[in-house]
Amino acid sequence: MTHFWVRQEPRANEARAGVMPEGVEALMAAGHQVTVEDDPGRAIPTDAYRATGAAIAVAGAWVDAPVDAVICGLKELPDDGTPLRHRHIMFGHAYKGQAEGAVLLDRFRAGGGTLLDLEYLTDPSGRRVAAFGVWAGFAGAAVSLIGWAAGQSGGTCPKAQVFASADAMTSHVREALQEKTPSVIVIGALGRVGTGARDLCDRLGLPVTAWDMAETASGGPFPEILTHDVFLNCILASPGVPVFVPVDAIRAERKLHMIGDIACDPSSDFSPIKVYDRITSWDAPTLRVHETPLLDVMAIDNLPSMLPREASEDFAGQLLPHLLAFKSDPEGVWTRAAEIYRSHTD
Repeated sequence: MTHFWVRQEPRANEARAGVMPEGVEALMAAGHQVTVEDDPGRAIPTDAYRATGAAIAVAGAWVDAPVDAVICGLKELPDDGTPLRHRHIMFGHAYKGQAEGAVLLDRFRAGGGTLLDLEYLTDPSGRRVAAFGVWAGFAGAAVSLIGWAAGQSGGTCPKAQVFASADAMTSHVREALQEKTPSVIVIGALGRVGTGARDLCDRLGLPVTAWDMAETASGGPFPEILTHDVFLNCILASPGVPVFVPVDAIRAERKLHMIGDIACDPSSDFSPIKVYDRITSWDAPTLRVHETPLLDVMAIDNLPSMLPREASEDFAGQLLPHLLAFKSDPEGVWTRAAEIYRSHTD
């Protein structure tokens, strides 16, 4: 039996859940113990979890959970320096040279815990077993297009917001564009993130250039990116990824006015977008990196939370079979994640 502890998400504008009430029921039916923290900001109300019979704890109580409990979350923990003694399932953003990630790993070392990074849960073929990518791509394309439209009118992107459905988000973007049809290039078009980005663009009837590994195999440079109105980067930063937008693109002759860095890893050594160095926020979704010619960057790192229920249902459904198999780990999903953690902390 494993004790899964579903923690509250302390980050602002984070309403997703990695485990749905139906998943809690399935875990308990399989003999596991489940505790769920109260989280008023979660898209799924606490009463839905309470109805499953799971134990309900106050927000942040995981710090005093039994040491063998597995803490289930999504985004970052409070940045208070506390040593981490549990096994944590979460997005750590710690293995690509990020400064914040190094601090997080030090906390795990100090407490003797383990990071089981959701980005590195893979099947034997190396494919991720659970990902929010489609919804990140969909929402990232939406915010980028809204920002592009605002820039064409001399303004800046309005605050991001939560939508009840993908259809509602699409309608909002269509209204923002006011019948304009910007040309879009998507890199990573065949992956989950790129699929979501293309879906939004297709619904809007926008012209899309879809690139994937074959089109970027040369390693660059890629002047074609500058001939589009909007560039949507859907490729995760990793060793060997070429630079798509170098620093000198800012002053180059270009049609490009908006970069949607949906993969969003600006502090990584391997970031393919070199014209900016920090994430953007819901309050200020775009960063203006050049005035004339205009160039904005969208780099929000929790985009799927703009569609929290759809994103949560999709992701939790992908993750649940692997939580159910946590102890036996027949595919080695959790074993590989633990080995990756050890390889970065030994």
